[in-house]
Amino acid sequence: MKKITLPTFAAAVLLAASPALSSAQQQAQAQQPMSFFITSVGPGDGANLGGLEGADGHCEALARAAGVTDGIWRAYLSTTAGGGQAAVNARDRIGDGPWHNASGQMIAGSVADLHGDVHRDRNQINKRYALNEKGEQVNGQGDSPNQHDILTGSDSHGRALLGRASTTTCNNWTSNDAGTAMIGHSDRSGGGNSSWNAAHPTRSCSQEGLVGTGGAGLFYCFKS
Repeated sequence: MKKITLPTFAAAVLLAASPALSSAQQQAQAQQPMSFFITSVGPGDGANLGGLEGADGHCEALARAAGVTDGIWRAYLSTTAGGGQAAVNARDRIGDGPWHNASGQMIAGSVADLHGDVHRDRNQINKRYALNEKGEQVNGQGDSPNQHDILTGSDSHGRALLGRASTTTCNNWTSNDAGTAMIGHSDRSGGGNSSWNAAHPTRSCSQEGLVGTGGAGLFYCFKS
């Protein structure tokens, strides 16, 4: 019988194990649960989302309908201080990460990566990867209708904007009448600003006003 030396035997074991290990790693990546999405539809009342509570509930309902039944979902929305209430920063509501889209692809590994605190463009919020809860791409610049305007009420670092609630968050997401809100571009395109969370204000808070500037009352949802 031919004697197998230890180095030869070890190499053979590693060679045999490598395909299985690679397959297991690929399977683990493919099974990452959804922890981020853009809402496929808004509540349908313009920027009146029922406040943060109503927006969070909308995220949760869409996630459950898509088969994600665990975790706590938060809308990526800031609110402005007023009426005895402190400002709320969107970045402080969504947990620590990492977050994955409906296809299991990583959107960002941490809050710092999401906002480019250390290095810019460390997230994958763009037309290809910023999917809705059904795993579909959101219409962007050049599509009809364009729906890339995503409600945030935030600056580029995910914090509440200075100013009145009526001009930054549609009265903290309770108005579908007068006022405006800050939005981001989910496809990082159009309007001379490629920010995913702070591109420009809406035309108004009504559904018609949101549609008129390239939106549909959609917003980002993260599992915290």
